Amino acid sequence: MKVLVTGSGGKVGRATVAVLAEAGHEVRATDLFPPVFERPDDNAPEYIQADVTDAGDMFAVVRGMDAVVHAAALPEPTRNPPHVVFHNNLMGVFNTLEAAIRFGVKRFVNISSETVPGFFFPERDFLPDYVPVDEEHPIRPQDPYATAKHFGEQLMDAAVRRSDIRCISIRPCWVQHEGNYERNLGPQVRDASELSPNFWSYIDVYDLADGITLAAESDLPGHEVFYIASPDNVGSRPFEETVRQYYGDKVEVKKPLSREDASGISCAKAERMLGYTPKRSWKDYLDENGHAKPSVKGLFAG
Repeated sequence: MKVLVTGSGGKVGRATVAVLAEAGHEVRATDLFPPVFERPDDNAPEYIQADVTDAGDMFAVVRGMDAVVHAAALPEPTRNPPHVVFHNNLMGVFNTLEAAIRFGVKRFVNISSETVPGFFFPERDFLPDYVPVDEEHPIRPQDPYATAKHFGEQLMDAAVRRSDIRCISIRPCWVQHEGNYERNLGPQVRDASELSPNFWSYIDVYDLADGITLAAESDLPGHEVFYIASPDNVGSRPFEETVRQYYGDKVEVKKPLSREDASGISCAKAERMLGYTPKRSWKDYLDENGHAKPSVKGLFAG
């Protein structure tokens, strides 16, 4: 297929471009950073600078595509004014999706967020009704980032009602790669009392890219929402016991658990409907003390 990836220079977009290309697809990449007039690297995808908040830009880059992966977004709500976050993230989805519908694109993969239920950035205290959280959990976002992501999913619902496009929304957990495992997850590996709003969940960026590629290739009708998470928790601790230790009876532990060291977010639906199979764990990158393994450090030497 010819696949457009927006936000191609970001953490998720960059890995997705590589995995899609490896799978044999013809990738067009787009982001805000300017292109350079140099001989391209071997097998480098086509790149077009474009702004997802500009409808004209999106109509220009979407034309001719078979599928769109929309990964462009401001990644959290605390480093930009709220109205900037909301406008950028919601209008980016709207413009890209509108162009895809008008040009008859068959598949649209919307990168949503695990924050949609209300995790991470609430102004008032939030705990989920139950864990592991799944796609049936009630939606109660408070902040502009999660709210825009929720509205983006609703745009997918509207799209399949008014056109033949097929949509999938992916809600990734906290995304990790070789260079940030130690900084982000190391403290939680060393000490379970380093609580995380998503109950020690995470996802490796390359596993996420695999899931996004499966979504782009999928023939599922309508609009489906999938969490993409690693099946294990950070630290690989007994999940129910750890939840009880730090949260008591404030949160229900939904049974049966998929495994003793289950993640706080379930990827069971993606495994069942997309054929998604995570291949990587925090243990591939960190030792039992939460420090990068020598093989991982070697990737960044110098």
